[in-house]
Amino acid sequence: MDRPLILLVEDEAAQREVISYNLAAEGYRVREAHDGEEAMLLVDEDPPDLIILDWMMPRLSGIEVCRRLKVRRETQDIPVIMLSARSDEPDLVRGLETGADDYVVKPYSVAELMARVRAGLRRVRPLAAGAVMEFGDIRLDGETHRVTRAGKEVTLGPTEFRLLASLMEKPGRVLSREQLLDRVWGRGIHVETRTVDVHVGRLRKALCRHGGDDPLRTVRGVGYALG
Repeated sequence: MDRPLILLVEDEAAQREVISYNLAAEGYRVREAHDGEEAMLLVDEDPPDLIILDWMMPRLSGIEVCRRLKVRRETQDIPVIMLSARSDEPDLVRGLETGADDYVVKPYSVAELMARVRAGLRRVRPLAAGAVMEFGDIRLDGETHRVTRAGKEVTLGPTEFRLLASLMEKPGRVLSREQLLDRVWGRGIHVETRTVDVHVGRLRKALCRHGGDDPLRTVRGVGYALG
């Protein structure tokens, strides 16, 4: 599965360099923006899994970027960690009410910020955080890469495992074939969309090998969902 993508929006070059270095060391992909307008362009170009956003920036403030992201359906679920030197309670409340998922006051330790990033990703990319996910009688352990259904072991190939994990991360939500290609095979990898159908078929067979209803739902002309 592709590594989580973090968008770092910070106008101070030294701060950007330190945070970016540590994010990369944690295994994340990182894109950088030096102001709010550039951040909005990058979000539209390649939506990140999480955004680290400085409050005080030229041209377009972090608080305004956050407000715009949270009113748009396609970006409202992206976790936003707001960075700010403002430590007064009214500022913290304003940041959270604007839609920020977390608020970190400067100066902060890098270790604390990385912990906040991991916590934010657990909500949207639990597999990337090594979490255990459950849906009905299906249980997927991201750390041991084991899947069981009704307590029985389900044997999956690496691609089917990543496919199931992607669907379990967003139960009930329809993911298009293109979205699944990005999440399972990785961005920039050329794979035919028909390949998704083949692997979904294999996943269905494996999940139903010991009985039980088919948990995968096909939405004709769109894609697939779990449940």
